[in-house]
Parts: sequence; C-alpha cells; structure tokens
Amino acid sequence: MITLREVTKRYESTVAVDNLNLEIPAGRVTGFLGPNGAGKSTTMRMIMGLDRPTSGEALIHGKPYSAMKYPLREVGALLEAKALHPGRSAQSHLLAMAQTNGIPRKRVSEVLEIVGLEKVAKKRAGSFSLGMGQRLGIASALLGDPQVLLFDEPVNGLDPDGVRWVRELMRSLAAEGRTVFVSSHLMSEMQLTADHLVVIGKGRLLADDAIEEVIARSSLTAVRVRTPDSHGLNNLTAGLAMPDVEIQRNSEHEIMVSGATVEVIGDLAFNLGVRLHELRVVEASLEEAYMEMTADSIEYKSPKPAGAGTPRPDAQQKVEA
Repeated sequence: MITLREVTKRYESTVAVDNLNLEIPAGRVTGFLGPNGAGKSTTMRMIMGLDRPTSGEALIHGKPYSAMKYPLREVGALLEAKALHPGRSAQSHLLAMAQTNGIPRKRVSEVLEIVGLEKVAKKRAGSFSLGMGQRLGIASALLGDPQVLLFDEPVNGLDPDGVRWVRELMRSLAAEGRTVFVSSHLMSEMQLTADHLVVIGKGRLLADDAIEEVIARSSLTAVRVRTPDSHGLNNLTAGLAMPDVEIQRNSEHEIMVSGATVEVIGDLAFNLGVRLHELRVVEASLEEAYMEMTADSIEYKSPKPAGAGTPRPDAQQKVEA
C-alpha cells in the first residue's frame, strides 16, 4: 500500500502539491490523472524519495522509501524511461541494478523475456527507440518482483500491440495482489485499464473514486427517454420538473434527463401511463468527465484551433475571384 499523509511540496512561492491525503491499496489498478503542472510527477517522485515533501509524509507499506534496505525488492517504478547510461546494453543495465539489491542474475533474463527484449539484450540502450526504452523501463520496475509498482506514462511511444500488452500487464499485476499506481494522459486507455481513479488539479485532490463513480457524477451522463407518445412525454417532462433535474428536449419524442435515475423516471412514466420505447443511461466518456472535472485546474491553455472546414484567406479569395 502507498500512503500519503498531508503531503505538501513547495518550490519557493509555487505550491506543486497541496495537502494531499491518499491511500493506494493493493489488488487494483489505480489511475493517476491531472492536467500538465497538476503535481502528478512531483507526487510520484516524493513517493520514491527523489523529492522531499515540504511537509507531510509519503510511505510505502508504512515506511519511507529511504528506509528500505533493498528497495527494488519492495518497489518498482518507471518514472523516466531514458534514465540510464546510453552506452550500456539492456542486459548490463539490469545486471547492475540487480547486483545492488541482491537480485539473482537469472531474474534479468526473465524480465527481458517478459517485456519482449530478449533478442536485443546485448544492444546498447542508447540506440533503442522510444518504445523499446519504455519496455526496458518496465523491465527495471519488475526486476525485484516487487509488491508495489509505479508507472508514469508507461505506454508512451508504444504501438497498439504494445499498448494492449501494457494494459494486460497492469491488470495481471493487480490481480496478483500488487499495488499498481499508473499515471497517464490517455483517457481511453485509462478507462480500459484502471479500476479506481485519483485526479488532482493544481496540486489538490479532485477525486478519489471508482472509475464508474467518476463517470456517473459527470453532468454529461444522462438518461435517454424515448416514446411515440408526444403528449405523454410532455406530461413526463412536467413531472420531472424538480430541483437538480435538468431536461434536454431532443425532439417531440425524446428527452435527455440529468439528475434523475432510470428507476425514478420509469416509475413516473408507469404512473402517468406513458408507453416507452427507450429508457437507458447514456454515460459520459472518461475523457468528458475528466475535462469537466479539471476545467478550472488547467494551467496551460491553448487557443481553440480553427475548424478544419474553415477556408484559408487565400483560398477564399480564389473562390470569390
């Protein structure tokens, strides 16, 4: 388990992490989300003892990383895939790590096979592609067969087959009872991989919930109601006029309802004698829920790009000519 107790990190006048309290348990994949500059990398670095909290404490199984005699046997991390000597081979890089933590030599061969690099084990790591570097970084994290694993953008540079492999690896590690903490900007992949989400913005905790709950709380998650009875739909709409319920009229036969459950709407329709052809929840995507949640926490905003269909000025002139 990873535990953060009132962790704060300041850099002069800048607060990177602000009083963060978290418990990341074993047995599930916990996704770590937040905009650029939100404090994700700083948080992971503090867990790994690379940065010292200004206040509070970051613990792994109840102790700081610095107190571990053989840390690679307890914690594995991929925070920066290129943090290695470029002149060393993949095998030599892993052997050096293994020797400092009392890890058997045969484990090096095992993790190289797990990540698919056994055929390039003696190739210089500095010549690796970004995707191969990611695989070597994952091998480094797995080397000590640890119970706690942290991954920062593990699918960066991987092709679709590699992305799927990482997803399956994360879930299999969690199924073995390990603590798996994964940071990523790829919402669609996180939705397929994570069981639980931690979301931060401007260093503060915005969410610490099951992924289904994060999506369900989005105002974009709604119930679609469709009926051939337009008069009955009007009556149903009037009956749903209550606090915290929002209704969007799509047509004379369909509405979208936010703030009321399928059960409430279905019972009301039954009581009013309204025949329904459709009554179902239309969930927001994780990306939509995330964007809504972090809208006020985005530090670096870019101007909205012009639409793809907007003609260039020179093209417009040619048309008019």
